[in-house]
Amino acid sequence: MEGGALSTLETPALVVDLDKVKRNVQRMKERWEGGGVRLRPHMKTHKTLECADIMTGGSRRCIAVSTLAEACFYGDHGYDDILYAYPLPFDKVERCAALSERLDQFQVLLDHPEALERLRRRPLAGGRLWHVWLKLDCGNGRAGIPHSDPGAVQLARAIAGAEGVELTGVYAHCGNTYFCKGVEQIQAVAQETTDLTLQFMEKLKAVGITCKSSIGSTPSCSHPVKDMSRLSEVHPGNYVFYDVQQSLIGSCSLEDVAVRVLTRVIGHCPHRNQLLIDCGWCGLSQDGSGKLPTGYAVIEGHPNLKLASMTQEHGRVEPLSGVLDFGRYPLGALLQLIPYHACATAMMHPVYHVHSGGRLLGQWRPTRGW
Repeated sequence: MEGGALSTLETPALVVDLDKVKRNVQRMKERWEGGGVRLRPHMKTHKTLECADIMTGGSRRCIAVSTLAEACFYGDHGYDDILYAYPLPFDKVERCAALSERLDQFQVLLDHPEALERLRRRPLAGGRLWHVWLKLDCGNGRAGIPHSDPGAVQLARAIAGAEGVELTGVYAHCGNTYFCKGVEQIQAVAQETTDLTLQFMEKLKAVGITCKSSIGSTPSCSHPVKDMSRLSEVHPGNYVFYDVQQSLIGSCSLEDVAVRVLTRVIGHCPHRNQLLIDCGWCGLSQDGSGKLPTGYAVIEGHPNLKLASMTQEHGRVEPLSGVLDFGRYPLGALLQLIPYHACATAMMHPVYHVHSGGRLLGQWRPTRGW
């Protein structure tokens, strides 16, 4: 209920601190304002209209998404300049075409010649162009054609020369920053990704191709290196919420994390020295397994507690050492879990409860699907 305390919510519940969201967004904007690099925030963490409006400052322009469901959702609410930052799925070409014919700037991403051929086979109505980004792998090891592969320049030339297609830019994900510990390591990876991307842009320039360049990840954009100012765009996303993982990497402090999962004690198990809570992996996700001394999350205000294991709807909490004082945690007691990975945790919830200073302001409802 609006104006109510967090304790009035049924659990498990995802709660979002609006003040922290706005602060995280403002800090990221300030890093890139005035430097000639455009911030294209990624929507995959939250997938809501309200949070997108905060991240874009109300412009409803220049965003990245990870699913077509997100692209359609934002397009239906007046957004444009939307980059579908995922290797073009062949089963979704027709849906991509519909968005390309409806919006001014719907952009797709590809990393294989066959994907380009699929676009060539589906010309857009009214003489419109497919706006295409080439996905480059600069060491992340996920999607993208390797930067050193001679086929990468060949593919860029094929895109640029294809009828009905425009090479909009080159896109690299700096996801290997997620293996870093501390600012020095983050910036070393960010520098390498930036260097490789800019070197590739010089290769394109040498064959007469000019287009945009973009790299991104929350760690690299939270601690950018100077040469990133030579890029056209950056595309971080998790920074709007942050999480325990980002605090361990060095992107933020634990205080910056804007989301919690509320859960209640529903059982005492003295024979196991454990509490039972009403949040299992359906309310948190299992991301982060084995990566924290406190289990699957940080239990705020209780550094000696560990979320040791979860089933679908139950969580088992135990002390890191010693005998649990059950008197401190009566049945119905409220605990707050700081998630290891906010993107995965948010995906488990159909509604986010937004608050300021612990008082509820309303609800955000994310889009779902692919």
